[in-house]
Amino acid sequence: MSDMSHETTTVVSREVIGRRRRRLKLTLADGTLLELAPSVLEQHPLREGDPVDAALRARLIDTDLRIRCRDAALSLLGVRARSRRELADRLRRKEFPASITHAVLDTLESEGWLDDLSFARGLVHDRLRFKPRAPVRLQQELQRKGVSREIAHRAVDDVFEAEAITPAILAREAAVGWIRRQGRATLELLAANPWSEEREKVKRRLIAYLARRGFRGSLAVDAIDAARQAARDFLSG
Repeated sequence: MSDMSHETTTVVSREVIGRRRRRLKLTLADGTLLELAPSVLEQHPLREGDPVDAALRARLIDTDLRIRCRDAALSLLGVRARSRRELADRLRRKEFPASITHAVLDTLESEGWLDDLSFARGLVHDRLRFKPRAPVRLQQELQRKGVSREIAHRAVDDVFEAEAITPAILAREAAVGWIRRQGRATLELLAANPWSEEREKVKRRLIAYLARRGFRGSLAVDAIDAARQAARDFLSG
């Protein structure tokens, strides 16, 4: 786009461009070319010969930015749910102005397209199903994704209450899940009662696995007991 003139000019022509006909080229008498979303001219109808002053030009460009920013945001949300900060970061990388991005995200929130609490609850549900981990790890992950500390805590508490689940249950599930992915030799060592260096190495591997997921102390001890019993059950079955 060329620099805007402060003088009034007129529309010379309108032309739909792009392989998917998603842009409209507006040629002005002063040589300015404006590439706009077609819906911009639904809000600001213009035909050949219509006057265009600096204020109208600014509105056309602003409206186009808002439309493109909204389309980009909805496209990103169509791939997966995101926190407001995640979405803002992605739009910033697409070089949309901060003021436009902020306004668009406010609108998406008011329309229900963007909701950090719903996003956080959904992520917690997903992690409980596929990657059990302690509440503190879930809260940390949510905060890394741009969710506030308060919303992260609320989301974890809400989902744990709704699912009637506790950190102890999760720790046991994580340990038993680890057992199911091990070979028979590992199960035999873990299930064995006599102490051995080899058995302790297996236990240390399991302890490290649980620690990475936030399960320590008594939670880890109980989970290891559950894993040893699961190993015995598997071997006896």
